[in-house]
Amino acid sequence: MKKLISWIIRRVPRKYLQIISPLALKVLAIFYRGNKVHCPVCSKNFKKFLPYGRGESARNNALCPNCLSLERHRLMHLYLKEKTNFFNDQLKVLHIAPEACFIKRFDKMPNLDYITADLESPLAKVKMDVHDIPFDANTFDVAFCNHVMEHVDDDIKAMSEIHRVLKPGGWAIIQVPFIAEGLELTYEDANITSPSERFKAFGQEDHVRMYGTDYGIRLQQGGFEVIEDDYVMHLDKALVEKYSLPSKEIVYLCKKV
Repeated sequence: MKKLISWIIRRVPRKYLQIISPLALKVLAIFYRGNKVHCPVCSKNFKKFLPYGRGESARNNALCPNCLSLERHRLMHLYLKEKTNFFNDQLKVLHIAPEACFIKRFDKMPNLDYITADLESPLAKVKMDVHDIPFDANTFDVAFCNHVMEHVDDDIKAMSEIHRVLKPGGWAIIQVPFIAEGLELTYEDANITSPSERFKAFGQEDHVRMYGTDYGIRLQQGGFEVIEDDYVMHLDKALVEKYSLPSKEIVYLCKKV
């Protein structure tokens, strides 16, 4: 199963995966019935989650077969419920590169004016380039943009655009993958352009940089006040295992002062 899923996500373009994978995984969910793990996003239980990832980096117990949440999505859902006003206050929200596990759920929430945007995704309401967001300054209370900055040409410009469209006092969660443990400075090289070279350098064919622990500083360069929250590290270990959460992931809460 791990090899099959790895092959699919490497060969099938993301925009097509977003259309066909929900139906395919609904069938697989039947064979994963159980009570060992729990998805806090869709509130379903399974004997385990599906594997997910590319090649040797594929992870076991990662993908919820019902809602398609991954470890980072389940962590974000818990974080939003426990540490933000997202589920209670009236908020105008911009969700860039929206994740399938969140779209319908957030869209139905009566307290949200929820707008999805992406350059390619067929699931998004607005087609846009994150380098040039087509909304006025001070429009949104909240923005999400996860696992996007490693793909864009100018991440600081993209960050500053998200900062621009947030209202003063607004906040964003902007997550990126950290591939090389202990990497201090973000590694990027504009001369690396071929998919094979990018895979070797950055860990994925369509990545243009590998982030280091200076990521918070780069977000500050985009205009944000940044809180690097180690929330998951303070959760009960049994809960982290039950939800299959990324045990070391820092949540980057970005505020517009």
